[in-house]
Amino acid sequence: MAKMRAVQVAKPKGALELVERDIPEPGPGQVRIKVQACGICHSDAFTVEGSFPHIQYPRVPGHEVVGLVDAVGAGAEHWTVGQRVGVGWHGGHCGHCDRCRRGDFITCRYALTPGVNYDGGYADYMVAPSEALALVPEDLSSADAAPLLCAGITTFNALRNSGARPGDVVGVLGIGGLGHLGVQFAVKMGFHTVAIARGTDKEPLARQLGAHRYIDSQAQNPAEELTKLGGARMILATATSSKAMTAVIDGLDIDGKMVIVGATADPIEVTPFQLISGRRSILGWPSGTAMDSFDTMSFSALTGVRPMIETTPLERAAEAYERMMSGKARFRMVLTTGF
Repeated sequence: MAKMRAVQVAKPKGALELVERDIPEPGPGQVRIKVQACGICHSDAFTVEGSFPHIQYPRVPGHEVVGLVDAVGAGAEHWTVGQRVGVGWHGGHCGHCDRCRRGDFITCRYALTPGVNYDGGYADYMVAPSEALALVPEDLSSADAAPLLCAGITTFNALRNSGARPGDVVGVLGIGGLGHLGVQFAVKMGFHTVAIARGTDKEPLARQLGAHRYIDSQAQNPAEELTKLGGARMILATATSSKAMTAVIDGLDIDGKMVIVGATADPIEVTPFQLISGRRSILGWPSGTAMDSFDTMSFSALTGVRPMIETTPLERAAEAYERMMSGKARFRMVLTTGF
């Protein structure tokens, strides 16, 4: 049987190791993808560390996958060999639970994630359910498209579903792997975009990305500065700091929303009065379905939104993963296979 390279984790808290495996065959309703690029996301740590229950090891991480359809299983004939497709965090749904029956596939009770529930994109080939695939626009390179399937779709979807309208003040808290895309999307959607981060060193980048204003949360009170602008209709919280989120709540306008996409286990501190007095709300937003991925990539291709990436060959995945985890990456690491 033909062989391929794959980077796997053999056990929880194990090392990423390059191994040789059989090229998998697609089953009914599945397609095989010849991987061209796979983004490295902080959420890959769930697999490496064994943070999610019921992960079966060895497991190949990776849920920001772009490549070519290489083989099609029975029942998935609507996809054809040679199409360039992407698979993101939402890697399949059951179609029959109560949430799926309402069309809310992203919250499916039995939702699948590549690299968690089945082998992901740290490999030359992977197999995925056909409903998880999104076509990749011709104007996007595979390396640029990969991070849009997690960091991109999460920020894009949160912004477009927030209720904010063009011209509204929208704050983006944190200018990192998520935030640098959030700023670009907010600007291209026509929002008065305010970037918020710690220190002055992020301001040149925020301005380069298109932010209309920058707030240094170390030198200024971010809530007061947002209030001077009339208050934010929406704050996209991308920084993984509950303390930073707490500090901006009073900067929300009447009916303002803080939409959280930066995951942290620490509690946010807010009083009922803060919410009641301004009809403010705080909510979280997951990523999105394959069609949301398609929308994200199409919007990015149309408007020029691009992730800032560093590419690394597949065989150096462990090194690239450590660079991402250390916070040194600017801002997304992407593995490439050479296909």
